[in-house]
Amino acid sequence: MAQGSGDQRAVGIADPEESSPNMIVYRKIEDIITKMQDDKTGGVPVRTVKSFLSKIPSVVTGTDIVQWLMKNLSIEDPVEAIHLGSLIAAQGYVFPISDHVLTMKDDGTFYRFQAPYFWPSNCWEPENTDYAIYLCKRTMQNKARLELADYEAENLARLQRAFARKWEFIFMQAEAQVKIDRKKDKTERKILDSQERAFWDVHRPVPGCVNTTEMDIRKCRRLKNPQKVKKSVYGVTEESQSQSPVHIPSQPIRKTTKEDIRKQITFLNAQIDRHCLKMSKVAESLIAYTEQYVEYDPLITPAEPSNPWISDDIALWDIEMSKEPSQQRVKRWGFSFDEILKDQVGRDQFLRFLESEFSSENLRFWLAVQDLKKQPLQDVARRVEEIWQEFLAPGAPSAINLDSHSYEITSQNVKDGGRYTFEDAQEHIYKLMKSDSYARFLRSNAYQDLLLAKKKGKSLAGKRLTGLMQSS
Repeated sequence: MAQGSGDQRAVGIADPEESSPNMIVYRKIEDIITKMQDDKTGGVPVRTVKSFLSKIPSVVTGTDIVQWLMKNLSIEDPVEAIHLGSLIAAQGYVFPISDHVLTMKDDGTFYRFQAPYFWPSNCWEPENTDYAIYLCKRTMQNKARLELADYEAENLARLQRAFARKWEFIFMQAEAQVKIDRKKDKTERKILDSQERAFWDVHRPVPGCVNTTEMDIRKCRRLKNPQKVKKSVYGVTEESQSQSPVHIPSQPIRKTTKEDIRKQITFLNAQIDRHCLKMSKVAESLIAYTEQYVEYDPLITPAEPSNPWISDDIALWDIEMSKEPSQQRVKRWGFSFDEILKDQVGRDQFLRFLESEFSSENLRFWLAVQDLKKQPLQDVARRVEEIWQEFLAPGAPSAINLDSHSYEITSQNVKDGGRYTFEDAQEHIYKLMKSDSYARFLRSNAYQDLLLAKKKGKSLAGKRLTGLMQSS
């Protein structure tokens, strides 16, 4: 079962280049793995182990693998056998079921053999869309062992922003995979989940682990065949060429065909359509940005009354901690919407303005989602339900206005809530506040009066500052 459980997902395997040195190495490793799994010729015993309240199917121990390598490959030094086992594990042929670090240990750690479908010799070239489908699929399955790690949740949020236009398609692909998986036997599904996870541990490793695919056969083949259609793990093909044909001097020069010219024209047309800016415009933008923020840069403009980091005067910190912001601070809120959201006093002032317009639920929802991303893992599910009931559920006391697309995605995400359940809804509310509420806040009497009051009260603030300095 461990060998064939992943075969049902095959949609087409690229023909390997048998003459490639890397492919020869892969074949040698696969010969070892095949013999290791052959019970008739004395392979490593694959067994089901009973745990506390469950069973762990189709596993072997690290000690069994190391001893088999020493016996069948005439290796005398256990350290050499462990090293060879780690090299095999680094390519994803065997993997530990308890963690994501692909190394071999000479102890009772449980390992599982990878399905041939996921072997490197099949020349998979997984794309970010494949990885997005995999992570999205994990969020749909209500199982503790499939819960996303922090780095995976961050990757999912990053991919969701990058593929915002076709996220619905990715979501549908993931949903279809989940439906297929649910029809499988429980034991088979458990093995397949671990094999799929191990595949991505090779191609999208845990931060800090070595990526063994940086210079492997897949990238070498892409250099030799830059125009070849890439195969996808989940059947999604990427046919668009993202870069110009790669010229390799060592390759024999062939005659240019009409198809080559057609693809080159398509590529050049795509480059022409790219949005470009004149260097003068870029320079003007940078100069304007620098002039706007120059008085807020302590390396250029000395802080008033003095920099607490290079003097013993902490009056500046006392001013910043006060609930009455300085003129500089109020002025900075008008630079961008992000500036007012970063400032606690600015958020309070903006919230008061929204309350006067009976739309404070937008900012409160945005802040609640920001706080959700920092919650401990055990509190996430409860907090997701609270946010849903307060802002999005039918008859919610502080209902926010979402478009149908964002609401539908959020409704699906809530079924298996995580830190990034409300990412789409939060982005929609952010844009709504930025384009509408924030612009009206800057034009409102509340902000203008606050700005003018700070200008008029500059001399009074100076006297108050002097008093603070004397008292300190």
